[in-house]
Amino acid sequence: MGSLAAANWTFLTNHARVLLCIAHDPGIRLRDIAARLEITERSAYGIVTDLTQAGYIIKQKDGRRNRYQIQMHLPLPEPTSRERTLGEVLALLTGDTAPPCPTGSAS
Repeated sequence: MGSLAAANWTFLTNHARVLLCIAHDPGIRLRDIAARLEITERSAYGIVTDLTQAGYIIKQKDGRRNRYQIQMHLPLPEPTSRERTLGEVLALLTGDTAPPCPTGSAS
């Protein structure tokens, strides 16, 4: 078998990777998301807008910054994965064994 060389692709979409950034830091700035994921700020903004419009995150103003709340109870958008919630998948990916926060609670 070959060695595990650095791949130029990833298993997770940029949308999933942005959700993981927000899960780790609900107050993260778009600039920091972009830097962490090596995408443009414009792409980060577009992804956050997509996720907000789809209802997967709620964006709240906190002074001059935004805070994001992930709607953990929502099902995944993939037709084959509708029995799983966003919170279950994020818990798996982040290694968080605690049950996801219910809607409306602060994290």
